[in-house]
Amino acid sequence: MAPLPTKKLTRAFSRRKFTAYRLEAQHVSICSQCHGSKRPHRVCMHCGYYKGRQILKVGTAIEGE
Repeated sequence: MAPLPTKKLTRAFSRRKFTAYRLEAQHVSICSQCHGSKRPHRVCMHCGYYKGRQILKVGTAIEGE
């Protein structure tokens, strides 16, 4: 008799094992305000703008609050 697995492996878990080699580099887009590189659909971490509006004030973060 062959040993049986103690827990069932879900379809998501078993498929995740085989797709690890397919990881690609993240896509990069250009910020329309500062022309720096940023991830698409995210606030630019260089200038704090998103879709032409300032969302974050960059450089004014309070550390150790």
